[in-house]
Amino acid sequence: MTHELLTIGRISVDIYPNDVGVDLEDVTSFGKYLGGSPSNVAVAAAVYGHKTAVVTRTGEDPFGNYLHQQLRKFGVDDSFVTGVKGLPTPVTFCAIKPPDDFPLYFYRTPTAPDLQIEAEEIPLAAVRDATIFWSTVTGLSQEPSRGAHIAAHEARPTQELHEGQHTILDLDYRPMFWASEAEAREQVERILPHVTIAIGNDKECSVAVGEGTPDEQADRLLAAGVRIAVVKLGPEGVMAKTVTERVVSAPVPVETVNGLGAGDSFGGAFCHGLLAGWPLQQILDFANAAGAIVASRLSCADAMPTATEVLALLKERGRALPEEVSL
Repeated sequence: MTHELLTIGRISVDIYPNDVGVDLEDVTSFGKYLGGSPSNVAVAAAVYGHKTAVVTRTGEDPFGNYLHQQLRKFGVDDSFVTGVKGLPTPVTFCAIKPPDDFPLYFYRTPTAPDLQIEAEEIPLAAVRDATIFWSTVTGLSQEPSRGAHIAAHEARPTQELHEGQHTILDLDYRPMFWASEAEAREQVERILPHVTIAIGNDKECSVAVGEGTPDEQADRLLAAGVRIAVVKLGPEGVMAKTVTERVVSAPVPVETVNGLGAGDSFGGAFCHGLLAGWPLQQILDFANAAGAIVASRLSCADAMPTATEVLALLKERGRALPEEVSL
């Protein structure tokens, strides 16, 4: 089976408070959800009806079983998800203190199963054939995952991609997974020649290509070989740039409940727009609205919106809809 979206990398069990607005030590009850950015992106795209899969690893434990169950529940192919003996499935805790305080606590020591993906385990045919292949900078932070990611990217060199195929790198820099920003930049520079689309916020772009204005960072990404550079602008929205086009999508204001899943929702929606063949402006607007919807909800994977919900929000806010869509 050819996948429309194949992601690789982090997976975990998210333990999110049911109590909003209090410190983690004061929380009295929690909910359990599938988590991990690449896995969430696969879920988001599956909700839009796309054939998706994730390449990752879990512990051989009940939490690992739970993640398999959740992937299948959302319609994500879990056949490339394998177990690692002796390592527990990671869990991630957070406090939810809207509008902008959502501290994360990763339990991934001494290492995480999803960082134990071996190059020999990569389903190279599936990687080559996928319409979109999605990876993250976090996957480059440690061996053997680093070598596996490089092998996967080398299996689909950008110059040999078919029309409509894309290789996306989520710049997803998390300092707790790296010895230094310099180490992360070295690995990003190594992988960028195999990437057609890069997505990141100001900090992530500065780690990848150096500090500067959003336009300067986008231009550096394009100079490195990326065909579309997406720079998130925080409260100013998001910009995407190609060698011939520059578009900006203004933010879609919502009452924030939990901002942690917005980026993953944005990613899955961005992939949906690419697969639908929409113009770049409409892809950005759709992805922006999808991210806003998840930010207004408590969980992440379980909160991914349908296309109907996203389009309804765009219409409500007076944004243009893709030409072939009507509500």
